[in-house]
Amino acid sequence: MSQYTWKYIQKRPQETKKLLGINYEQLQQILAQAKLLHYRKKEEREKQKVRLIKAGGGNHSKLSEDEQIVLTLVYLRQKINFQILGLLFQVSESTAHNVFTYWQQILQEGLPPSLLEPVKKFPEEVEKINEELLAGRQRGLKGR
Repeated sequence: MSQYTWKYIQKRPQETKKLLGINYEQLQQILAQAKLLHYRKKEEREKQKVRLIKAGGGNHSKLSEDEQIVLTLVYLRQKINFQILGLLFQVSESTAHNVFTYWQQILQEGLPPSLLEPVKKFPEEVEKINEELLAGRQRGLKGR
């Protein structure tokens, strides 16, 4: 299945900076390193796995590995909810969440933080906003 968001980035590499906070070359670097880490992790799991189904069988993902990684980077940069993220990538909310959780772990374990920092959008502001929302919610609960 061809995804609109991934096609958009490939057709307009200059827009990568606006969407992800990194340039297209940095995105390619992250994609290559993340896939390498993914394959290593996959090999480790295969060595320990007891097979019931022939290798290569089972359900396959609607998203390519590149699309899954881009989904993760879009979430890290834009902080949109998983329902909207699912709509952008034409998958369900739970699939978007599962994809993000898997790739976030791989990216955190294997990539240097300096490579991912530009993707994260003002983390200190997000934390400040979350604190303000929590304080407002607590004030609302006290007023009841």
